[in-house]
Amino acid sequence: MTYQETLDWMFGQLPMYQQKGAAALNAKLDNIIHFCEVLDNPQRKFKSIHVAGTNGKGSSSHMLASILQEAGYKVGLYTSPHLKDFRERIKINGKVVGERFVMDFIAKHQPFFEYNKLSFFEMTVGMAFSYFAEEQVDIAVVEVGLGGRLDSTNIITPEVSLITNIGMDHTQFLGDTLEKIALEKAGIIKPRVPVVISETQPETKMIFNLIAHQLKSNIVFADREPATGYATDLLGEYQHKNINGVMATIAQLKGFDISDEAVSTGLKNVVANTGLMGRWQILQQNPLVVCDTAHNKEGLQLVLKQVEKQSYKKLHIVLGFVSDKDVRSVLQLFPKEAHYYFVRPGIPRGLDASALKEMAKEQGLMGEKYGSVQQGFQKALSNADDKDMIYVGGSTFVVAEVV
Repeated sequence: MTYQETLDWMFGQLPMYQQKGAAALNAKLDNIIHFCEVLDNPQRKFKSIHVAGTNGKGSSSHMLASILQEAGYKVGLYTSPHLKDFRERIKINGKVVGERFVMDFIAKHQPFFEYNKLSFFEMTVGMAFSYFAEEQVDIAVVEVGLGGRLDSTNIITPEVSLITNIGMDHTQFLGDTLEKIALEKAGIIKPRVPVVISETQPETKMIFNLIAHQLKSNIVFADREPATGYATDLLGEYQHKNINGVMATIAQLKGFDISDEAVSTGLKNVVANTGLMGRWQILQQNPLVVCDTAHNKEGLQLVLKQVEKQSYKKLHIVLGFVSDKDVRSVLQLFPKEAHYYFVRPGIPRGLDASALKEMAKEQGLMGEKYGSVQQGFQKALSNADDKDMIYVGGSTFVVAEVV
């Protein structure tokens, strides 16, 4: 198979959560454990940092990778989902895995995948761990896909675990309260492995403390002693919360020589070092066009506060969601004075633009629906003048079609 044929097989034959939703989930670790045994347990051949959380785990993972790169280490980075190319998920020192590795890996293990009915995420995790082991990385930053306790990445024993924050997202899988979701995220805490919590939340603090105590793991609440004097090229004031967690994680990481200069330079060069996209990403000026992948209530609250602080004559919002989100509660956050361009992301889970328009109208948000993300975006560009602002968001998949 060619590279594109390989991707088509991966995306088409095996269910993927980002595309299919609940049908793609395999809520147990049996498959990934079996697969990694077949691969000779590559996850045991490199050191790692494990990152979970509702919001901020992607930015935090990229910050950590950038700092470690600046300190001179060979750094693996596994994240999800991707925006443009599948290979964005698996990087070493900012360089994506090669097409040939992806093709050969799938071809070699295709009979195993088919016989054991592995999920898209399970085989992708196995691929990442194999690549990092083969390339002999010094350390890998591994981002949880969904939850923590039963996530396929949760077969590693990291040097440090980082949990960024807890919010109401994926409630149909993780639970309908912050406490229940925290229990799932806390599943990445390992015996005697230090754990950092980026944000102290009253509803979850006791849970994290209890589990860390049971496992004899040192626990640090990073916002008790906020990191000051650090700047990052990731725009948005909400990144300061992520910096707190990242700095506390670096402080807990033993056996690595990381200078203050490496920290400072790493934080200022996250995009250049890792290729991160979609976090308060400015696509152009005059009019100002910003996209952000925030897609749940907590994340969008922070991003929309950032929007409020911008200077503009008129605000245009290109907005789309996936159908399994609590869209009505999220729409309450959006400003009524903006003009909206309602779109459907081009995936099976995409929420119909007509349905979104009606939900938005109930909240006093006015605008028109469009047949695709690009149609809505192009209309916003044609309507906006130089002093206006265009915000694109609501879903990772909306942003992916624009960047």
